[in-house]
Amino acid sequence: MTAGGRSLAPVEISDFDMDKQIRLFKSLKQLQLTGQLLLEGQRDQSWRLYLYMGRIVYATGGSHPVRRWKRGLASSCPRLVSAPMTLTPPPEDKPEDDLSRCWEYQMLYQWVSQGKLSREEASKVIRSITVEVLCDVAQAQHVTYQVKSDTTPSTKLTLIDAEQAVAEAHKVWENWKTARIADRSPNSVPVIRQPQQLKEKTSQSVYQVLSRLLDGQQSLRDLSVKMKRDVTEVTRSLLPYIQLGLIELVEVPDLPGPSLPKTPSDETPTAPELRPLIACIDDSPFICQSMSKVLTQANYRFVAVNDPLRAIAVLLARKPDLIFLDLVMPNANGYEICGQLRKLSFFRDTPIVILTGHDGIVDRVRAKLVGASEFLSKPADADSILDVIRKHLHETAVQSS
Repeated sequence: MTAGGRSLAPVEISDFDMDKQIRLFKSLKQLQLTGQLLLEGQRDQSWRLYLYMGRIVYATGGSHPVRRWKRGLASSCPRLVSAPMTLTPPPEDKPEDDLSRCWEYQMLYQWVSQGKLSREEASKVIRSITVEVLCDVAQAQHVTYQVKSDTTPSTKLTLIDAEQAVAEAHKVWENWKTARIADRSPNSVPVIRQPQQLKEKTSQSVYQVLSRLLDGQQSLRDLSVKMKRDVTEVTRSLLPYIQLGLIELVEVPDLPGPSLPKTPSDETPTAPELRPLIACIDDSPFICQSMSKVLTQANYRFVAVNDPLRAIAVLLARKPDLIFLDLVMPNANGYEICGQLRKLSFFRDTPIVILTGHDGIVDRVRAKLVGASEFLSKPADADSILDVIRKHLHETAVQSS
C-alpha cells in the first residue's frame, strides 16, 4: 500500500462475490486505509467509496447517484426530499480533501450543520446509499478496483463497518438472483407498452394503480421506496407483464443534481496562485496564525496543519514547496515526521525547516540526521522566516536548472 495521495495499479477481479469483497475490505481495514476505493464494472460503470481507517464514510457513483441520494432521504427523512439543493461555498480556511468535492455528502453535512437533519438521520441515509452501491457492485460481478490513499476527510458524519454493509448488500443481491431477475437492473424504469392488453389482463383497480405508478419517471428502486416494499417483491409482481411484453424495462438518465458553487480550481489561476506554497506543521494556533500573516503579506500561499497525525496526508495532498515543522508536538514529533517525509520520493528534496524553542547542538545534529534542511528558533521574526524561504527556494531552483 502506498502513502497518501498515491494510487495502486488497477486490479481485476472476476466473480466479485461476498467473500472476495469482505477479504478486500478486511485488508483495507488492517492497513487502516484513509482514502478511496475506486471500482469499475464492464459496462462503463464506476463507483467510489470514501474510507477512513478502513471504514466507509460515503459511497457514490453508478448510473443514478442523484436518484439514489433522494431515495435515501425519502426513506429516512422524507421532509427533505423536496428541499432546495443549494450548496454554500466552504470556508476558505477549511482543509480540502476529495470528499469535500462530493456534493451529495456535502449537502448532508450542510443540513446537519444547519440543524435540518440529525446525525442519526444522516447516518441512515449514508448507510442505505452504501448498501445500494455495494449491491450494484455485486451485480457487476467482473470488477476492476484501485486504491488511492488520500487526505483525512475533514467531516465524518458516520463510519460504517464495510463487512457488515457487504453482508447486507449480499442478502439483497441473493434475493434478486433467487427471484430469477439477475439479468435485469433495479435501476431500470418500467413503462406500459400495451395499455389495452394490460387492461384486459388485470382488474380495473390494479390497472389504475399501475397506470398511476408506471409513469416512465420512476425506477424499480424508486417505486419500492414509494410503495414501502422490497425492490425484489415489486419487480416480481411486474414480471408476468414484463414477460408478456405489456410492460418494458428501459434505461433512463439520472435526475439533475444541484448547482454547485465555484471553487478556486474552476477558475483561471491568478498570479498569486502561482506563488510558492509554504506549509507549517505546528500544534500551536498562535504560531500558525503568525506564520500565515507573515507569508500572505509576502504574497506566498500558505497551509497550516495543527494536527501532527494528519500532517503527511495533508502535505501529500497539497504538495508544498517548503515545509516549516515544529519539533515538539503531542502524539508525534518533528524528527519522526521529517524522517517519514524524506522516505517519500516527492519530498526527498523539499526544504524542511525545523522550528523549535530548544536551540541545542544535540537537536541540530539529530535534525540533520533525519534530513532537515535548516533549523530555526522560535519565536522566529518575519525577516528570518522570509530569508530562509528565499534561500532554500532559490537553492532548489538553481539545483534543478
